Amino acid sequence: MAKEIEGTAEITRIKPGKSWLNFDLKDFWHYRELIYFLVWRDIKVRYKQTAIGIVWALLQPVLTTAIFTVIFTQFARFDSLDVPYPLFALSGLLIWIFVNSSITMAGNSLINNSNLVTKVYFPRLIVPISATLGGLVDFAFGFLILLGLMFYYGVSLSPQILLAPVFVGLAVLLAVSCGTFFATLNVRFRDVKYTLPFALQIWMFVSPIFYPSGVLSEKWRILLTLNPLTGILEGFRASLFGTAFDWFSIAISVGLTLLTASVALLVFTRMEDDFADFI
Repeated sequence: MAKEIEGTAEITRIKPGKSWLNFDLKDFWHYRELIYFLVWRDIKVRYKQTAIGIVWALLQPVLTTAIFTVIFTQFARFDSLDVPYPLFALSGLLIWIFVNSSITMAGNSLINNSNLVTKVYFPRLIVPISATLGGLVDFAFGFLILLGLMFYYGVSLSPQILLAPVFVGLAVLLAVSCGTFFATLNVRFRDVKYTLPFALQIWMFVSPIFYPSGVLSEKWRILLTLNPLTGILEGFRASLFGTAFDWFSIAISVGLTLLTASVALLVFTRMEDDFADFI
């Protein structure tokens, strides 16, 4: 986007970027108020006309943790865990619920905002990004519950907790990347709306959310490492509970997350010009 002065009028000309990854941070700063508006709108709409409002953000991880605690402490015991199972499950659930809900919201964001996308100019990438950031509010409330449980079980905080925001940031980048990718495809292929919930369900089962990766054989642990969420989950838990980091798994997750972000941005920039025709 370039501004030119013709006579007394200022004319803004929108031109395609020269780079294969057309990403201008200055545009995002210029439209920062729009990001805030879209995030706040999504948060209000999510709990509008609900009887208990934001409490729903707490019930989902807490009740799910309680159910799986009963299942995996009474029927399938994990004796190798370094922390009580409720802490293990809730820490994984917080990351997963954020990633799952963010990708679901972002995947439908361009379609749901078709009037905005087709009528005014702004960086279209703002739409899936804002849909993702709204999930951080739910994550923050759930994290407070997790801290309370850590206090209840006598798990003290270590200096490693300073690295927790790094893994939350990686989860955000992964969610934004996947959400942007599916949102782009969803504009042209409406099958994505039906495929996405099934794909996310499979992703949940192949991620160490409710079970530790140590219960798997070496061959399956290697395959599990190729899941970008594995290193993020294990790194987040290690930073919270002061256990050892699996730097190999974390490095694989960082690499795969950056690759996913690059592919998503490439697909988005290549298909962005046709949004108005298909949306």
